[in-house]
Amino acid sequence: MTRSSGPATSAVTSATAPTRHLDADGVRFAYRELGPRGGVPLVLLHHFTATIDDWDPRVLDGIAAERHVVVFDNRGVGGTSGRVPLTVEAMAGDAIAFVRALGLVEVDLLGFSLGGFIAQVVATREPRLVRRLVFAGTGPAGFKGVGRLNRRLLTDTAQGAARRSDPKPLLFFTRTPSGRAAAADYMRRIGERTSDRVERTSLRAAARQMVAIARWGARPPMDLELIRQPALVANGEDDRMLATRGSFELAHRLPDARLVVYPDAGHGGVFQHHDRFVPEVLDFLR
Repeated sequence: MTRSSGPATSAVTSATAPTRHLDADGVRFAYRELGPRGGVPLVLLHHFTATIDDWDPRVLDGIAAERHVVVFDNRGVGGTSGRVPLTVEAMAGDAIAFVRALGLVEVDLLGFSLGGFIAQVVATREPRLVRRLVFAGTGPAGFKGVGRLNRRLLTDTAQGAARRSDPKPLLFFTRTPSGRAAAADYMRRIGERTSDRVERTSLRAAARQMVAIARWGARPPMDLELIRQPALVANGEDDRMLATRGSFELAHRLPDARLVVYPDAGHGGVFQHHDRFVPEVLDFLR
């Protein structure tokens, strides 16, 4: 493995953290680091079609005020080489390879949506590697509706395509006045970084991710009793992408989990309510 050099400093923000690269298992991973070094790092696993530029700056900078935060693009996405794997299990294998290549022996994981699927596999496959887990807008394998293109999802995606605009405001937020305002604020925030951005996820890469998500939804349920780490499960009360009841199911089946549901919020509830989510995450990780 090889890792590009660069200063480790807590002074950088989500808008200024340099994009670095690390080679592991034949993949050149793109990643960024924020926050003070020391303690157990928090590694973030992002959602369908997302890159390291799609994390909400308020979430990144808020958590990095106290914690060492690592964000990275998995295989075939954003600034990372290779082809997107066709299973969540293979994505988890890549995530483990990346963490190991960084020289980390213990991490906390925050998995959002697809990233939450990956985090579940990592925690069961390498339990000694993971200390605590944060799941946002996600659900368990084999849960009804996970990985299926429901009518709301198809309609929202089609509207975004027709407008030639990012569908996240439609997919992640409610249609109430506060939800629309939160969507506009979020889109402005993820545009705050103006340089050193990675490439957007291609349609081919997104299609391969969809295959992996569909397989996750169709597979037999995992034995979540194997995940003994403390977990924080968060979602909005009206998730249009992965039904909120999936978060209830996940929290119910995990042996040690706390559930937080945000009002008048959808799939991106942790971004809409970042002012509540960040303190809750920091308190949980302490």
